[in-house]
Amino acid sequence: MAQKRFIVEIGTGADLHGGDVTKAAQKAIKDAVSHSCLCGLFDIMGMENPNEMHVEVKVACPHPEKLVQEEVLKAVPFGTTSLEVVEGGLAVRGLELPELGEGDTIVVALAALTVYVNEHRKGQK
Repeated sequence: MAQKRFIVEIGTGADLHGGDVTKAAQKAIKDAVSHSCLCGLFDIMGMENPNEMHVEVKVACPHPEKLVQEEVLKAVPFGTTSLEVVEGGLAVRGLELPELGEGDTIVVALAALTVYVNEHRKGQK
């Protein structure tokens, strides 16, 4: 079956204390997921298992070489995943509070989640 693009959703995430791009990216993914209810996959397309979808994740963040890819993809709740990381986002001086993280850098990451599904027909298994 051919894979079809179903939705593209955008999210933002920030680590306010410590400049952890992995945490910021995870929050960006969770933000994108929280904006979507993919009921059309089940009600219209006939999907029965959410793990049938493929989620293509693209993250833009400062210092992409510091991002821990395996940890970032854990934020995607269903399906198979792929990840592309590019330079982007934002880094700005914040407030150093050792109890919350190391350093005084705020980092912001952006995530685009594209969901692909196999073509389904209502009632077809």
